[in-house]
Amino acid sequence: MKFLPLILRNLFRKKIRTTLTVLSIAVALFLYGLLATIDTAFRSGVDAAGADRLICRNKTSLIMPLPVSYRERILQIDGVADLTYASWFGGVYQDPHNFFQQFAIDKDSYLRIYPELVVPKAQMDAFLNDREGAIVGRHTAERFNFTLGQRIPIQGTIFAGTWEFNIRGIYDGRRPEDDTSLFMFRHDYLDERRVWGRGVVGWYIVKVRNPQEAAKVAKAIDARFANSAFESVTEPEKVFMIGFLKQMGNIQLLILSIGLVVLFTLLLVTGNTMAIAVRERTGELAVLKTVGFTDRAVLSLVLVESVAIALIGGCVGVGMAKLLTLAPLSIKNFMPVFYFSPTRMIGGMLLAAAVGFIAGLLPAILAMRLRIVDALRRV
Repeated sequence: MKFLPLILRNLFRKKIRTTLTVLSIAVALFLYGLLATIDTAFRSGVDAAGADRLICRNKTSLIMPLPVSYRERILQIDGVADLTYASWFGGVYQDPHNFFQQFAIDKDSYLRIYPELVVPKAQMDAFLNDREGAIVGRHTAERFNFTLGQRIPIQGTIFAGTWEFNIRGIYDGRRPEDDTSLFMFRHDYLDERRVWGRGVVGWYIVKVRNPQEAAKVAKAIDARFANSAFESVTEPEKVFMIGFLKQMGNIQLLILSIGLVVLFTLLLVTGNTMAIAVRERTGELAVLKTVGFTDRAVLSLVLVESVAIALIGGCVGVGMAKLLTLAPLSIKNFMPVFYFSPTRMIGGMLLAAAVGFIAGLLPAILAMRLRIVDALRRV
């Protein structure tokens, strides 16, 4: 701490240069925060997937159904603890651009399989007592100003006609990465009104007793329905979600590529700043060594200054990214889980510190090896 005044004086000696360097690092870390948030949004389903849940779907395609009679047959398989099912509805609310996921679910078991989706008991009871009841996620409820008791019409696309629902519950997620954009209604209401497709469901969600035996249970389920008219493919929920993610392209490769460019730019900017600073202070460094500063102390002073500049810029950039995720942006309509996690924020600060250290290492070594006689000769 006794060298802190010296470090602060060196930091603000060239105010314009330091400010521009800090802003450059801040912009780069802001971009990092934005990319990390987008990555979280795309991977939210993968990160929230339960290790003890399997998805059983039609082997031909996800859009092909499975018989509702499979329910009891799956429950008989050793290792299966519980089961529920759902079907995709795919309706339109007011305007085709108002997209949100709509599922017909088994009213008695779906939220039991997904305990991370929290609905107050009174609202859950109202949903169970209303055949036309629906439960909507907090994000979608706030987006369209849905309120409890409100009756809303949804125009069916797969199942023709206007379907009306009563909002009986609004659910929240236990974790920030939980998707709160779903619109869920009772599967028995779907079966009652649709003119085709009765007696089938979109997919089953199977809860296993032991996650370590998930692969064994999945194989047993598929073996039971092999060579039938409705063969199945059963896989862990995380694998199922990753499959969806891959359909959108290699998002992570794109984010990694941009991140590497950002990292390289940071190294150049910070390294250039510290190289110029050390060159300008050649005489001063020689004087410091003359009055008793060791080579290691000079090395530490330069490195601390470099890391300090990077951390200041990192704080500004990470803070700006966090504020962006808290703002009421329209992009949240397409990315409900628009969340910059504390873990990613700490990662950004560590990245800034690492860049500051690496960028300042070469100038610091040059300053450490500087000979007093050679330095004074340049003055």
